Amino acid sequence: MKQLPQWLQGLKNPIFARLYFAQTINLVGDSLTWLGLALLAFELAGENAGTILAGALTLRVMAFVVLSPVAGAIADRVDRKRLMITTHLARMGIVCLLPFVTQVWQIYAIVLSLNVFYAFFTPTYTATIPLVTTKDNHSRAITLSSATNQLLGVLGPGLAGSIAALVGTKQVFFLDGITFLIAAILILTLPGQLMVNQKQQTARTIYRILRDIRTGTVCLFADTPIRYALALQFVAAIAGAEILVNTVGHVQGTLHLGKLEYGWVMAAFGTGATLASIGLGNSSQKLKQTLCIGVGAVLIVLALLPANWVNLGGLLLLWSIAGVGQTLVNVPTQTLIADRVAVEVQGRVYGAHFAWSHLWWAFSYPLAGWMGSRLSTHNFFYSSLIGSVLLVIAYLAFKPKLLTALDGGLWHEHDHTHDELHTHNHSPNTNIQNSHNHLHFHPITPQEFSH
Repeated sequence: MKQLPQWLQGLKNPIFARLYFAQTINLVGDSLTWLGLALLAFELAGENAGTILAGALTLRVMAFVVLSPVAGAIADRVDRKRLMITTHLARMGIVCLLPFVTQVWQIYAIVLSLNVFYAFFTPTYTATIPLVTTKDNHSRAITLSSATNQLLGVLGPGLAGSIAALVGTKQVFFLDGITFLIAAILILTLPGQLMVNQKQQTARTIYRILRDIRTGTVCLFADTPIRYALALQFVAAIAGAEILVNTVGHVQGTLHLGKLEYGWVMAAFGTGATLASIGLGNSSQKLKQTLCIGVGAVLIVLALLPANWVNLGGLLLLWSIAGVGQTLVNVPTQTLIADRVAVEVQGRVYGAHFAWSHLWWAFSYPLAGWMGSRLSTHNFFYSSLIGSVLLVIAYLAFKPKLLTALDGGLWHEHDHTHDELHTHNHSPNTNIQNSHNHLHFHPITPQEFSH
């Protein structure tokens, strides 16, 4: 039997394979959702459809920022399989309401509802990958998921457009609902429960959820390599938002080209990101995640620098490089969390990371819009300068060469009771007479750590 390429090796794990195919179908559903929304917005508002979609994107990002930490906290305490099934079924019901929309406010209400459940699904799915894969395979599993995400980002709109042309705008939403149902059924077939701790379920209280949110955020910022990666994701968000928001105006306005050429340029960006994901998955040696993240940030900043003054061929090349840079920043960051955070805390950390990384985009989108309207002849150049300044600040603050020399180990929750051998200060709200826990870093290799 022919062996799978290295970047597909994770599919040998039947549990991850079903989880992965459920996510792939979910991504197809998302493509149908957003294309259908664009068509519906145009039917309701004509040329003002762009304003509606901009508002919908803002609601999407804010739902992620506010709710993802809550989702991560809950994902560490409940059966993740049941949580993911619930989010899929809820979105199935919500998208099936879209054919009956007649007012713009209804679009906003439905988009907000959809992304409330999406904010719960995505961090849960990401945190589940290390739970169902081995230490040796979770990096490839994460990069495969990223590559699929990027590939469907390129192919999904075209596929969704073809389906819409065949069946019509209203029917697209019902097909969309079917994709969520299929994904839910695939997750339902996973064996047993997907729980970090299957022996006990902690009662869900507001205090407990807030404490778990704090744990995820503290872990995210307490670990220096992860904090460095998050800082460079801010650089990538500023550059990425500039590309997503202002490429269409540059191609059709400045270069006086058409929609076809715009599609080529954005496909180049997605293709670069996809190929970089495949390259990371095929890498036979253990790459230093912090090195990859730094290289990725440099690539995307340099790609924007001359973009205002190149022709179509040059823009295709630069956007391919920028796509590679985006992947080299984002994928190793997810792997870094899996490598340096124990399984029982990963849901909270991935939830916090999802929120903070999208907060960067919530800032970057308006900045890109302002630069596109006020500095349209030099917008890419100025975004590159902003990214370069942030990159230099991050380099001076974190000294990335030193990060590779830090001790390996895992952040985890350390349960203990105070006695004469173990005493230290606590917040006034902590009852030190009872058994309690702390976020703690074990400076040991992950193989030595038992969950």
